[in-house]
Amino acid sequence: MSSGPVSSGALRLGERTWTDLDEPRTVLVPVGSLEQHGPHLPLDTDARIAAAVARRAAEGDPTLLVAPPLAYGASGEHEGFAGTLSIGHEALRAVLVELGRSAARWAAKLVFVNGHGGNLPTVPDAVAQLRHEGREVAWFGCAVPRGDAHAGRTETAILLALDPSVVRREALEPGNTAPLRDLLPTLVRGGVAAASANGVLGDPRGATAREGEELLEEMVGQLRERLDRWLPDDRGRLG
Repeated sequence: MSSGPVSSGALRLGERTWTDLDEPRTVLVPVGSLEQHGPHLPLDTDARIAAAVARRAAEGDPTLLVAPPLAYGASGEHEGFAGTLSIGHEALRAVLVELGRSAARWAAKLVFVNGHGGNLPTVPDAVAQLRHEGREVAWFGCAVPRGDAHAGRTETAILLALDPSVVRREALEPGNTAPLRDLLPTLVRGGVAAASANGVLGDPRGATAREGEELLEEMVGQLRERLDRWLPDDRGRLG
């Protein structure tokens, strides 16, 4: 048996060889986006968060493997800003379905850890198809009930916890702070640029690394619990 070196951290699929994978494992695939996150956060914020949640959830568990993140998603609502690269919903769905079919040939289970709300409903649609085909696939959303919409206090706090060097503190400024439900008609009609000139939906000022660490641990704890229960709903969401 060749299992490769085992550490107390997460086992990363990209660092394995095929001979390390002689036992079926659950594969976590972080799914993010490359899109504007205001003047203060990096374009790959969603992928960073999804990868961190997956990595932390897998720490010390040899039954879990963390795949390299899918760093492009459906971000059409952000295309009014430079830097955004979106593959759209049709392409995203095709990628997720093909990844699921491929992983099912050797992995015990596959979980898409989604960090970008704009990837919905495509993620559950793809997972529902894979489950209809008889594959053990599910998804988990990186979200907190009290979080704000985009590039505000929530995401800023999490990035401060993960890597404060990428947060441009001098550029912290509020955007449109209206509730998301009130903004939806504008967002649907004209994208984020129609609702916020700086791309921020919320107010990042006052965010702290401590707050971000608490939010991360909340999401990590939820993912671990749901992986243990393994009770996907009819759309494949882990509950």
